[in-house]
Amino acid sequence: MLEDYRKPTLEKERALLVGLFGPGTPRWLAEEYLNELSMLSETAGAKTVDKELQNRPHPDPTTYIGKGKLHQLKQQVAEKNADILIFDDELSATQIRNIEKATKVKVLDRSGLILDIFASRAKTAAAKTQVELAQLQYLLPRLTRFWTHLSRQKGGIGTKGPGETQIETDRRLIGKRIATLKEKLDKLDTQRSTQRKGREDSVRVALVGYTNAGKSTLMNELTDTDVLAEDKLFATLDSTVRRLELENHEVLLSDTVGFIRKLPHHLIESFKSALDEVRDADILLHVIDASGKMVEDYIEVVQSTLEELGMSNRQTILVFNKIDLLEPEKLIDLKKQYPEALFVSAHRSLGIGKLQSKLESLIEEDYVNFNYVLPLSHYKAVAYLHENAIIEEEQFEGNQVQIKGSASTKHRDRFEAMLTEIEPSIEIERVS
Repeated sequence: MLEDYRKPTLEKERALLVGLFGPGTPRWLAEEYLNELSMLSETAGAKTVDKELQNRPHPDPTTYIGKGKLHQLKQQVAEKNADILIFDDELSATQIRNIEKATKVKVLDRSGLILDIFASRAKTAAAKTQVELAQLQYLLPRLTRFWTHLSRQKGGIGTKGPGETQIETDRRLIGKRIATLKEKLDKLDTQRSTQRKGREDSVRVALVGYTNAGKSTLMNELTDTDVLAEDKLFATLDSTVRRLELENHEVLLSDTVGFIRKLPHHLIESFKSALDEVRDADILLHVIDASGKMVEDYIEVVQSTLEELGMSNRQTILVFNKIDLLEPEKLIDLKKQYPEALFVSAHRSLGIGKLQSKLESLIEEDYVNFNYVLPLSHYKAVAYLHENAIIEEEQFEGNQVQIKGSASTKHRDRFEAMLTEIEPSIEIERVS
């Protein structure tokens, strides 16, 4: 991981937050965005000392907020004794350079802040590798005069070509590191694919949702486990998988990183392999913080991110969590607006039984009937049915067994493929 050019400090940094509002973003919404940015800043370890909004139709290409407003911001930085400026949108290298030059303090944008949080929360080798890759891809086009230390990582003769500037050297070193990390991620992805093969026969359910929607708390309530659940943004980065015992079915329930507005593109790209648990899921539980002020915005962000990941076609249950924090009138309005959704409080164990029943019925919607007559010698195939299907009737006659029941289309197709592999000429009878 690259070291930062800035000196670490033991005290909390004092952050001044900056955003824009205009025709596409009303002031009240921009204020909510800055409130979320403040939560992100606090998660990263900074203290918000002030928030500043500028009315512009679009960001200024050189200073983001305009030269006049930048002069005011310089004065505000001095008055508030701010150490860092954090902007709610992604900044270009030119914007960062100009703002830092004018204000003489560190400048960070929303993407950089999120990447910093992910770096501090990453625990496993896979998560650390994914975050470092995303950080380097983010930094590469933003190298400024501050980045003059990277060559020390390699050092020695031959690290700098004739006439090559330090930034060019840094870019080359970052490019090499990116290639190394991508190769490492490919190997880790192969290992995860091998691990997932052992779970192919299970029904898989994945929890998705905006960050801090309560997914981990819901997983703990459903599976009676103790996955880390904090009232913080991005408490969970690595995928966690637990067995969930329903009345008639056993499923694998997975929880992974939450989504957020303006999630950095490089981060999404790097974490695609970590999100394979979601991509391979049969059913998605889309968990929403019912007590949030921007419920529709949360839903839209998650749905658009799922589309970007190619996962928008999954069977999905909307689950509004934290209903214990809602006024009764607001809950009634939400139920009218989302009649197909479920409403729970994972913290108070409310509505969990209905959620489990809904999962059962959704699983069985995919079930089809079967009626097989099999030689007893195909004992492995028979054992597969007993493990993965609902057996309603089983009769033995001579060296054959007749089995009637129902199974998911996935298990039925896999079973029949198993049969034809054992005995290509076998006749398979199905009943509707």
